[in-house]
Amino acid sequence: MRRIAYLRTGRGRLCPATVIDLRTCMAVAWPLSERVAAEVAASTLSMAKARGYVAGNAIFRSNRGGRYASRLMAEWVAANDARLSVGRTGSCHDDAAAESFFATLKNEMRSLRSWPTRAEARSAVVGCIEGFYNRARPHSMIGY
Repeated sequence: MRRIAYLRTGRGRLCPATVIDLRTCMAVAWPLSERVAAEVAASTLSMAKARGYVAGNAIFRSNRGGRYASRLMAEWVAANDARLSVGRTGSCHDDAAAESFFATLKNEMRSLRSWPTRAEARSAVVGCIEGFYNRARPHSMIGY
């Protein structure tokens, strides 16, 4: 799970977060919030679980950011039969799948331009994820 640069809108910013299923390389949860906080990280995991992508003993890998190492996240994983996994400080492998996802998202959306409203930005992100990234993009991790 990871966030990218803020999406600029005429009504303020949106902060995307995501859960990537490493087996299918699909973005399975992607809430867009007006702020980055532990609550957003936990809601991303809740969204993935509600959509059926969290099996028992699931492992969520992230960086060492405060929102991912928070008490709220620890409570969420304990209550949902999951585990958090973080790597060493400075490790480039912690968020490789998420970083790749967000690089693709930025590229496909022709960089992070400004949208007049948050609703238009949300629509653009969902369209990019569901219309291209999850359905049509070849993924090297699963043999293209």
